[in-house]
Amino acid sequence: MTATFKTTDLYDDHLENLQVAAPIFRDFGGRSSFCGQIVTLKAFEDNTYLKAAFETDGSGKVLVVDSGASLRCAMMGDVMAALGASNGWEGVIINGCIRDSADVGKLDFGAKALATIPRKTVKRQQGVMDISVHFADVTFNPGEYVYADEDGIVLSKQKVV
Repeated sequence: MTATFKTTDLYDDHLENLQVAAPIFRDFGGRSSFCGQIVTLKAFEDNTYLKAAFETDGSGKVLVVDSGASLRCAMMGDVMAALGASNGWEGVIINGCIRDSADVGKLDFGAKALATIPRKTVKRQQGVMDISVHFADVTFNPGEYVYADEDGIVLSKQKVV
């Protein structure tokens, strides 16, 4: 979505209708402001399903990945981020790590994660798509909307921008 917004203004305008995520994420993508309809993935230290999601049309969507806050391996690198960007995904929010952060930062793609680490995941074909996931003090529900910028992340049941 190319809509212009500020999470601070969205919060002021919609107050109790929004969830506000805890400020635990760092910005890594070349696009610091992004928003879209939520698609969820729960996968622990295995990015098989993340790649599968990024191979689909992600126009107007943000992939939210619950990797159990693992700091042991990266759920996404530059190749995976480029795949998501090329298929129209607005961005990704990862409750875990990424790698290749300098190259991810060159892409027109939003990426928020906890940290970076060089180690990649092991492919075990494990993960669950399109379920509610809870982290950062909020619940990300598939089909709802997420708005992310330099000031944080807010969630809404309906599109507000």
